[in-house]
Amino acid sequence: MRYRTLGRTGIKVSSYCLGAMMFGAVGSPDHNDSIRIIHKALDAGINFVDTADAYSRGESEEIVGKALEGRRDNVVLATKAHLPMGDDPNQQGNSRRWLVRALEDSLRRLQTDHIDLFQIHRPAPGTDVEETLSALTDLVRAGKIRTFGSSAFSASDIVEAQWTAERRSLQRFRTEQPSYSILNRNIEGEVLPVCRRYGMGTLVWSPLGGLAGAGITLTDEVLDQIDAIVPPGTDIGTLNMAYSPAAIEQTALRRRLLDERSAA
Repeated sequence: MRYRTLGRTGIKVSSYCLGAMMFGAVGSPDHNDSIRIIHKALDAGINFVDTADAYSRGESEEIVGKALEGRRDNVVLATKAHLPMGDDPNQQGNSRRWLVRALEDSLRRLQTDHIDLFQIHRPAPGTDVEETLSALTDLVRAGKIRTFGSSAFSASDIVEAQWTAERRSLQRFRTEQPSYSILNRNIEGEVLPVCRRYGMGTLVWSPLGGLAGAGITLTDEVLDQIDAIVPPGTDIGTLNMAYSPAAIEQTALRRRLLDERSAA
C-alpha cells in the first residue's frame, strides 16, 4: 500500500480511503459483513476510513465504530456533517448550532473521543462561512477534531473560505472531497489548481468506479488516450450525489441573479 501526506497536515494516509457510504440500510444491512470488509481493508494496509452522519442515518458510523474497537489509534478516521438528520430544519446545515451537535452525535456513534478529519458535506449558501469556520476552529481547540475539510465546494467557495480564515485568524479547510473520474473532470479547471495553491489535500470519490488501481501508475500514453476520449476539465457523466449550486438548481434564484446583472 502506498501512503501520502494529507495536504499539508503532516498526516500520512493510504492512497486508498475506505468509503463507508454503503454500510448500513442503504447498502449492506448486515453489520458483521460490513465489519469484515473494514477489517480486510485495514489488514491490507488501508489506514484511512471515511464515513458521514447521513450514511444510513448514522448506522454507518455505528458500524465503523464497532469495527475500529481496539484499532482506533492506527486509523485516520473521517466523517462529515451537513445533510439532514431529522425533520427539524435545524438538524442540518453548517451553522455552529448544528455542527457542534452533529459532531457530538458522531463521536458517540463512532465510539471515539475525537475525529481526525471532520468534513462539511456540502456548501450552505445561507450560512456565513465565518460562522462555520469559527465553530470548526473551536472544535479543533477543544481537541474534538484534529483538522477539517470541505466537500463538493466550488473553487470560489474554497477561495472565500481561505480568505475568511486568514482575515479572521481562524483555522482553514485543509482538504476538499470532490467527485472526480474519467467522465467527471470539471474540477481540473479550477478546483484542483485552487487546492494546490492552498496546500489542500483532495479525497476524490469514485475515481475508478470501484475499479482496482492502488498499485497502478497511469503512463503518459494512457493519459493522452483518456484526454482524447474526454477532454480535460469537462463532465460527460452526471452523478445524482454531486452538488449543484443553488443558482443552478433554483430557477427563481438563477433568474433573479440574471435580472440583477442585466439591471446593473
